[in-house]
Amino acid sequence: MAIIKIQKGTKDILPEEMSVWHFMEEKANEIFTKYGAKEIRTPIFEATELFARGVGDTTDIVNKEMYTFEKSERSLTLRPENTAGVVRSFIENGMHRLSAPIKLWYKGPMFRYERPQAGRQRQFHQVGIEVFGIKQPSADAEVILMAINYLKALGLNDLTVELNTLGCPVCREEFKTKLKAVIKPYLSNLCEDCQSRYEKNPLRLLDCKSPECQEIFAKSEIQAVIQGDFICPECAEHFKTLKEYLDTLGIKYERNKLLVRGLDYYNRTVFEIKSNSLGSQNAVCGGGRYDSLVKNLGGEDTPAVGFAMGMERLASLIGKIEDKKTTAFVISNDVKEALKLTEELRAENITTEFDLSNKKFVKQLEKASKTAKFAVILGEDEISQNKVTVKNLDTAEQKTIERSNIIKFFK
Repeated sequence: MAIIKIQKGTKDILPEEMSVWHFMEEKANEIFTKYGAKEIRTPIFEATELFARGVGDTTDIVNKEMYTFEKSERSLTLRPENTAGVVRSFIENGMHRLSAPIKLWYKGPMFRYERPQAGRQRQFHQVGIEVFGIKQPSADAEVILMAINYLKALGLNDLTVELNTLGCPVCREEFKTKLKAVIKPYLSNLCEDCQSRYEKNPLRLLDCKSPECQEIFAKSEIQAVIQGDFICPECAEHFKTLKEYLDTLGIKYERNKLLVRGLDYYNRTVFEIKSNSLGSQNAVCGGGRYDSLVKNLGGEDTPAVGFAMGMERLASLIGKIEDKKTTAFVISNDVKEALKLTEELRAENITTEFDLSNKKFVKQLEKASKTAKFAVILGEDEISQNKVTVKNLDTAEQKTIERSNIIKFFK
């Protein structure tokens, strides 16, 4: 009978890898809680319309990458990202009535049908933050700081922050008009995706990775528009103040006017954090401000800003973390006594194992030496005298104590 294999673009996270994943999750809870963020868990699938309206029907995610299926005449989609789902929950559960800022963090699997590559799968995991209710650039600065401090808590320090502003819908229209005008003579030479984006969302042209398109966008007349300052005075002040806050916090950043991010809902601040330890696919965090998304999805007009990080990519940078050893390994050929003592220790939150297959003492000791800090020996003499022998498996020191003192010994 043929073996059923794992699907392309998915990956088993094996027991020996879980220590890294637990580390990322524990640090997320630790760091984000310090900033007053609370965890939220939204469903893995949502109404397809949520992503079409939220992420944007001009994006590659909605047009090419969503896993969508019909059920009971309803169109459902496995979530390709989590911001839209968190916003839906924010609206549906009346969180706008809470005192701002409302800070929510999440972790979990996302699904995109795209070509698998290093650190990216069709089922992948993200950890992220969404902050609602604050329009001032102080929220942008704190979100960027949260991202940096989380990455540093994971041991990742060789980082670069790239920053840009997309302006607001009003001033962005002028930029789009100028950009389309200078690109129009080269339109037939652009890739198929860019030709589609030209009409639907010309800002997304700057996000194209095609070398041929990048060569066109490097032309002087196009660069003059890209590098020009098109944003209105209010948006310019927002960006200027954000940079001042980052300077005050000692956060180094680079302005990248080509940075637009791949989702339609962004406005004003967008940013990426890159690891200099990776190759060309070096972004470990992306985010920005999305002040119109809550209203677009039917809620009150609520400013918001956030970020997301791919956990597979983070795991590749962290590397292997050794599993913690079990505290105690009970060694005995009396299964009943071994069971009793093991459960007594576990009841006191002392991680404990014993040999279920009841092998010889020597074999049990060999196994204990590989997996535990202490061997707790229950031989015939110890059982008859109501004692236990405890051996430190690192130093080989051992002593016999009263059985009633075993909890005290470990505590």
